[in-house]
Amino acid sequence: MAVVIFRRFNLPPVLGYLLVGSVIGPHALNLMTDIHQAEYLAEFGVVFLMFSIGLEFSLPKLYAMKRIVFGLGLLQVVVTLLLIMLLVMGLGIGWQLGIALGGVFAMSSTAVLTKLLAERMQLNSAHGREIMGVLLFQDLAVVPLLVIIPSLTQPPEKMAVLLGIALLKAVGVLALILVFGQRLMRKWFHFVARAKSSEVFVLNVLLITLSLATLTELAGLSLALGAFVAGMLISETEYRLQVEEDIKPFRDVLMGLFFVTIGVKLDLHILVGLWWQVLLVLLTLFVIKGLVVGLLSWRLGGTPGNAIRSALWLCAGGEFGFVLLGEITRLPKEIEQVALTALVLSMLIAPFIVQYSEKLVMRFVASEWLMRSMYLTQIAAQSMGTEKHAILCGFGRNGQYLARFLSQEGVNYIALDLDPDRVREAASGGESVVFGDAGRKEALIAAGLMRASVVIVTMADTPLAERVLHHVQELRPDLPVVVRTSDERDMSRLAKAGAAEVVPETLEASLMLASHALVLVGVPINRVLKRIRQTRSQRYRLLRGFYRGMSDREEDDSHQPRLHSVWLAAGAAAIGQTLAEANLEGLGCEVSAIRRRGIRAVEPAPETRLEEGDVIVVLGEPEAVAAAEQRLLQK
Repeated sequence: MAVVIFRRFNLPPVLGYLLVGSVIGPHALNLMTDIHQAEYLAEFGVVFLMFSIGLEFSLPKLYAMKRIVFGLGLLQVVVTLLLIMLLVMGLGIGWQLGIALGGVFAMSSTAVLTKLLAERMQLNSAHGREIMGVLLFQDLAVVPLLVIIPSLTQPPEKMAVLLGIALLKAVGVLALILVFGQRLMRKWFHFVARAKSSEVFVLNVLLITLSLATLTELAGLSLALGAFVAGMLISETEYRLQVEEDIKPFRDVLMGLFFVTIGVKLDLHILVGLWWQVLLVLLTLFVIKGLVVGLLSWRLGGTPGNAIRSALWLCAGGEFGFVLLGEITRLPKEIEQVALTALVLSMLIAPFIVQYSEKLVMRFVASEWLMRSMYLTQIAAQSMGTEKHAILCGFGRNGQYLARFLSQEGVNYIALDLDPDRVREAASGGESVVFGDAGRKEALIAAGLMRASVVIVTMADTPLAERVLHHVQELRPDLPVVVRTSDERDMSRLAKAGAAEVVPETLEASLMLASHALVLVGVPINRVLKRIRQTRSQRYRLLRGFYRGMSDREEDDSHQPRLHSVWLAAGAAAIGQTLAEANLEGLGCEVSAIRRRGIRAVEPAPETRLEEGDVIVVLGEPEAVAAAEQRLLQK
């Protein structure tokens, strides 16, 4: 329930797990009797998290972003770690603990920030690339820190020897795994894939992950290091995407348990007396990381505006901070509580900092106003002299294909896109595309919204489409807007927002498949075209909803319409009633079809009387379908 609430308010679900842990822990309700067993199980959550990071590890990706990853990313981690170490030493604490805490606070949240960047379509922006580069290096830096931190608790004369041995072990084991693993992994996965069994495939992934994790643990290293290497090896095969999807349920459940065990350690009684220390550490974390990232970004060639954006995005802590904090042994209780609480609060505050980051940049960086006006001027200059043109929101594959059709018919267009490389390449090739955010009112106005004849959202991005529709309804409610969406789930939502036409990809693909199939089986082409036009004119009513199965593992389909078959056995309440009398529409459900004695009638009339043995196909959300089934069957 806590996780659902946090998701509802668009906050990191990690915080929900931490809250649950703090409530059921020994310092509150004391519902968890055996914490050590739970911690052992939760350690596998870290294993699968590191495995996922390994899957994302890509040498070509690293090479493409090498300046940011090994420039800004490396400097951010090292400088932040050293500054925190010096600050800790200044408080009279040992430098070993200073290094460990420096590593803990140097991390930022990959999961939270990547999600926020994707939602705002800023992954390809200048500050988005900087943030992703720094996050990528932080993920890589966790691997050596997992080796180094446990050695820091040893006496100085033994620490160097133990650290050297640990590094030699790491190099030896990794070299052995990488040399032989690269040759064997692809052949082994080919062999397993031939079984054509999803269960065998998942078990194989678990076997490889846990085997390599155990191998590194036997070598005196961490389980997480072996899991990271396993992910690296699989990332080089063509099975990476399938593995990532299969491992996600295990990772999410066990990671949730890991954060619950972290929350268990939160002692609110201690924190009441240490509140000012927590606040001081939190402010210090924001200031140090913000200044380090901002100054480094600026000195490495970033604009002042982008430097401040990167600083605000990266100033908070991250989930790997909890992982590293758990590796520190002999950590005083008070320091652990202060560090833990500061990390939790920083992740809680991070989305709000991101939300107001753009306003802060515009408030304090005068040059941003000039740059914003320059890019709007470029858009206006491109669209100047055109009227009754089309505005394309997005210039990906669909946008480019659409632009070719428009050009062939002599229709002018201007496209707005946020990928600078794509804009540069396409503009050089003579396309009418400019860098701009279609979700901003000023960008649409500069693109000639007041003179345009149509606006087309070419990306299946419902939040972007809603922003575009809002601006068009505000400025030119008479202007038609065509919107692309993934499937039928957002059709009604977008139509209510003002879209003239909503084009669902899955339904259009089904229409094309049906049209080709019908022609090939001998149905006259005129009848096929008439059927397709009729289906589109009825807003795809014939294709709405589908029967869910175990393979339909959508992330957020709990409130999406679905089809469900209800068989009227002897004694069912609805036998003898008409559809109008049953009144399923009052429950938010509609009857899609009735099958009677092997004959299927689509969209039956309200006066249709139900008989014993009928199969009623109802369409609606899960709750409405359940209520409709109950009304049809129970007296």
